[in-house]
Amino acid sequence: MSDSITEGNSRKLDHSIFDADIHGQSMNMVYLVRIFNWIGPHKKLALFSISLVISASILAVLLPVVISRVVIDGIIVGEPDLLLPDFGMNALNDWLAGLTGWQSIFSACTIFGVFIICCHTFYHLHRITFARTVLHSLRDMRLDLFSHMEHRPSSFYDRVAVGRIMTRITNDVQALFELLMGLGMLIGEFVPFFIALVFMLAIDVKLTLYLLMAIPIFAVITYFFRMTTRRVYRQIRNTVSQLNQNLQENLSGMQVVQLSNREDKNLSVYRDINKDNQAHEIHAIYLETGYGAFMDNMVNMALAVIIWFGGGSAMQDAISLGSVILFTQFVDMFIRPIRVLGMQYNVLFRAMASAERIFQALDWHEQIKEPKHPAILPERIKGKLEFRNLSFGYDSQQVLNDVSFTVQPGEKLAVVGPTGSGKSTLIRLLGRFYDFNDETIFLDDIDLNTIPSHEVRSRIGVVLQDFHIFSGSILDNIMLGNPGITRQKAIDAAKIVHANRFIEALPMGYDEPLVERGQNLSQGERQLLAFARVLAADPEILVLDEATASIDTETEQLIQDALKQIMQHRTSILIAHRLQTIAEADRILVLKHGALKELGSHDELMALKGVYYTLNQLQFQDVSTSPGE
Repeated sequence: MSDSITEGNSRKLDHSIFDADIHGQSMNMVYLVRIFNWIGPHKKLALFSISLVISASILAVLLPVVISRVVIDGIIVGEPDLLLPDFGMNALNDWLAGLTGWQSIFSACTIFGVFIICCHTFYHLHRITFARTVLHSLRDMRLDLFSHMEHRPSSFYDRVAVGRIMTRITNDVQALFELLMGLGMLIGEFVPFFIALVFMLAIDVKLTLYLLMAIPIFAVITYFFRMTTRRVYRQIRNTVSQLNQNLQENLSGMQVVQLSNREDKNLSVYRDINKDNQAHEIHAIYLETGYGAFMDNMVNMALAVIIWFGGGSAMQDAISLGSVILFTQFVDMFIRPIRVLGMQYNVLFRAMASAERIFQALDWHEQIKEPKHPAILPERIKGKLEFRNLSFGYDSQQVLNDVSFTVQPGEKLAVVGPTGSGKSTLIRLLGRFYDFNDETIFLDDIDLNTIPSHEVRSRIGVVLQDFHIFSGSILDNIMLGNPGITRQKAIDAAKIVHANRFIEALPMGYDEPLVERGQNLSQGERQLLAFARVLAADPEILVLDEATASIDTETEQLIQDALKQIMQHRTSILIAHRLQTIAEADRILVLKHGALKELGSHDELMALKGVYYTLNQLQFQDVSTSPGE
């Protein structure tokens, strides 16, 4: 087997990309294709939405045809130019008038009314179905992203801020929603644009070309305008970020602010940032209103071109009056997509930056090494542990150096040592949270690296000093969704560790909901809940990592009584500073600078008068140095 350490390989990975700010990227078709992969399972709904927008666009183009070619040319003028296409609208109107006996103008108004109702209905259904498609797709993406990040190792989260990951799962996915909805809006605008273009070319090629000459001008102006606003909006986002950061710092440190009499100074700083933000916001408003006025004038100029050239052609009977009016109605369909594209420009490019961040996370495959041919453990293991010449380090910092010792089944081993000596690292490696060399840690004489990480963790119960509370009831936090833990088993575990005393005093007992991080419980109550959680899982190996460090003396007495029952017939490793906890151990292992310095019973180590003796004198001088004294 290869002895290469994935932990070492992970050092070559550049985790700093998760801290880099990406303000905007060019349109990346690879990202779009990858995003569309999540749309694939919902393609039927997507295709239905596209068919709706095409139908609505055709009707939107036919509406002005009914007005111009049927009502104006056919009814008002009374001399429709049969050589100019009307796309069957006159024939439809004649058929309806003949079928119902209505006057031609009434049947034309009826056709127009039905078309407009169907058009708006189709557009409405398109927006709903497209939004559902996008939401379903992004729901799947968010689940995939969450699942992917759940399986990244502890070494990854040691180097990457959790807030950065949360931003990818929340804000960046939401930005993709804006991107896809923006694309849907563009589809809804450009489909009628191209359908109208086909109709216009069929009526008058020359007049259509005159109108098309204005499009590049609109596009260029829009491009330069959006490049300018892109910089302005970036400055706005930066100043808003500075405002939020300044506000958070001042509110969270309000006591220090008031003690230092910095209110006026901090207000001055906040005022300056706020003034910069106001200046950029006003600049953006000027640009937006100027752009809107320019586009409105360009529309009027396009209308002037149509009236000039189209009117001249109509006077020479080269084109009907209705066709000229039809062109004026199509101007909006020509200009509006460019305006919408300009509106969506910044959204699209901001979303590209979000897409890059999301795919950075999804493409990050750092993970714990899992065995190709996993060892099969019995239903109940003995719990023997052996550490054999174990060395380990984080990045360039070596933590453990050639550590070797054995813990027999059912033995209670206390691990002590100064801060940074590697005590907690031993536990993390035992739980397979980091990769280490093969054949250095053994469980029941089986190399730990040959056992799947989830199987190892199901056999080890760990109680940490910082106990994490999940949203839900007290019972939920004991069971943790484990199907092997029944309600009665969870209640029995709580009783053994004396957690039932405070639980049953709560209004809803075991069904009492817990607020964020269990703030409606005391530190001692949370720790008792942690013991109940571990005991309910019934692991063969028990690890207590400073589990009683933050508990008052009265609560610790309850826990000490519970520990005697919990640790029976279990291999136990105790990492603690308090002598009373360490005194429960069969042997004590002393670490210093990552090396094993001493190993033996309390009396043996005290007799050596070495590292343990010194620690005992420094930390436990106010406590009896022996259980019997």
